[in-house]
Amino acid sequence: MSVLLWLLISVPSGTGAALGLAGRSVNRQAPLLGVAAAVATLGLAVTSAVTRPGASAPLFTGMRAGLAVDGLSAVMVITVAAVTLGVLAFSTGEFGQDENRGRFFGLTLLFAGAMLVTVTATTLPLLLMAWEVMGATSWALIGYWWDREERVRAADVAFLTTRTADLGLYLAAGAALAGGAGSLRLDALPHAASPWLHFVTAGMVAAALGKSAQLPFSFWLSRAMQGPSPVSALLHSATMVAAGAYLLLRLHPLLAATAWAGPLVAWTGALTALALGIVAIAQSDLKQLLAASTSAQIGFMVLAAGSGGVAGGLTQLIAHAATKSALFLAAGVWLTALGSKQLPSLRGAARHYRLVGAAFAVGTLTLAGLPPLSLWAAKDEVLAAARAENTGLYAVGLAAAAVAAVYSVKALWYVTRPLPPGAEAGYDTERHGTRRIPRQALFPLWALTALAAVLGVLALPGPATWIGQLVGAPAEPAPAAWELGLSAGVSLAAATWAWRYASRPAPVPRAVARWAEGWLGLERAAYLLVARPVLALAGALAVLDDRVVDGTVRQTARAGLAVARFARRLDDSGIDAAVGAIASGARRLGRWARRPQTGLLHQYYAQAAVGFCVLILIVLLVR
Repeated sequence: MSVLLWLLISVPSGTGAALGLAGRSVNRQAPLLGVAAAVATLGLAVTSAVTRPGASAPLFTGMRAGLAVDGLSAVMVITVAAVTLGVLAFSTGEFGQDENRGRFFGLTLLFAGAMLVTVTATTLPLLLMAWEVMGATSWALIGYWWDREERVRAADVAFLTTRTADLGLYLAAGAALAGGAGSLRLDALPHAASPWLHFVTAGMVAAALGKSAQLPFSFWLSRAMQGPSPVSALLHSATMVAAGAYLLLRLHPLLAATAWAGPLVAWTGALTALALGIVAIAQSDLKQLLAASTSAQIGFMVLAAGSGGVAGGLTQLIAHAATKSALFLAAGVWLTALGSKQLPSLRGAARHYRLVGAAFAVGTLTLAGLPPLSLWAAKDEVLAAARAENTGLYAVGLAAAAVAAVYSVKALWYVTRPLPPGAEAGYDTERHGTRRIPRQALFPLWALTALAAVLGVLALPGPATWIGQLVGAPAEPAPAAWELGLSAGVSLAAATWAWRYASRPAPVPRAVARWAEGWLGLERAAYLLVARPVLALAGALAVLDDRVVDGTVRQTARAGLAVARFARRLDDSGIDAAVGAIASGARRLGRWARRPQTGLLHQYYAQAAVGFCVLILIVLLVR
């Protein structure tokens, strides 16, 4: 069975790595290969959810890498694989041949592989490694158009902010080792000794809240909107932003082991749902509205994790994943076709492009929490758990549900308004639109929309009990009839008010949003305190590299050239000169040796014989 689990991880990761390395050379084949890998991943995810495989392998000395598909992760692997398939199928018509489609599809599959490891990891080291890969690939996807400075800056802010919160995982790992938890298995973390238990919990909570864009980390999500629309649909639905909420749901026993973690997480989620919902009302940019609403909707999942509503939080996560991915895809279609994402410029969009408009209407009404659509039932499960925990949490959550109805209906109001006389859809645009809807975008859009509408069935009494048993959560309080009626009445009243007054300025929400942004100064403060120092450090290291490391290499090269020139001069004036002198002397000796070689050897012999005879006569005469 472990082979099945390794295939679930390796198919998207391996295909993504191959496509990413191939880049533009596989531009034509990348969409087909990417969608095929996503289909295979979904099949493996469904099979894994049924068979529940597990795997373990040595990682470091004394540490193991553990993976398992249990009740909670079984739902998540299917959700992640399904949303990834929908986004990639939509993306086949989103990027032209001039784009690096190999890199996009490769990074998306790598991201999906890292997310699948994140939701199936049973040990902290493997979770941390997948968490890091997920953050790195999300940075690359947000900054996909890297030649545009503002998009790269947005990716840097998102990455550095979440990276700062991710340090909590390292704190948790160190504290778990010091606290004698016995191992780095996630289910062993609640058994760490005090006070290390509090450090483990604090680290995990910080990392989860940062990744899920909860207060005080929520500002980075608005910057992530600079990425392509399919990236926004993927990151803001069932993957990166939901990863923190999923981690808190999985680690509910760890939150319960301390007296402070559960209430802290619950109140953070409730306040984020309310505050970011108000910020969403003040937005005139559709993608920014959806981004703020993502933080707000994730807040309900975090509220469920803190108040013990694990099954309700999981239901909210699944329903929100389908809803928000469909809404982001619809926003992307309009941005491509009409050239604008500003709400006033999108008037008439739903009337002109009716199929997309109908899907957007279903998505926004689902996001508003109106019955009988999915998020209404899921949200009531979360609110029931909050009421059992604390009445104040329930009140704040109910107010956040009303705010969700306002910002959802506001978006729907704009896109369904009649056009001004003589104008056409997208008459006031930011850029030139294509004025057409790719056919391949409609099927994934409507498939996700249909899921968004019907997934509320999971919150019905029978399925809800099954979900609770599936995730191994204790029995949770079911919403009472009066709670269902109150939630529906509040959402309907808020939606009606929003529809009636959507065209009027909303000074109170705008003032509250400005006050919140001015008081917290989150984005600016984070850029000044986190992003700018890190970028400045990176610049200083670049200068150090240029002037010191690279300078040392250049000076070493120059010294090598100088030594080579000296050696050349030594060779020319010393060794080569000596060799030349020896050769000249040899030539001179040769000339001397050739002088007696005239060819008259018999004359030399005759002369020698005469001389010898003369010497003999002289000797005889003298004697």
